[in-house]
Amino acid sequence: MINMTNEQYYSIEEVAKMIKVAYLTVYRWIRANKLQAIKAGKQYRISKYELDKFVNKHKWNYEKQIIK
Repeated sequence: MINMTNEQYYSIEEVAKMIKVAYLTVYRWIRANKLQAIKAGKQYRISKYELDKFVNKHKWNYEKQIIK
């Protein structure tokens, strides 16, 4: 079982806004196993660690936004 209490997680919408792509693009990356995510019910959650790893791998420049 994964402990989600110590790490920050984002929804697909939040990730799409942060890296300035469409919701569907992020969803397709998840479905293609290019971006690792956890499915919680009907929603996906992307950890900050996995997002940073993905962004660094693809050399993306984006502004990190604080999402509360």
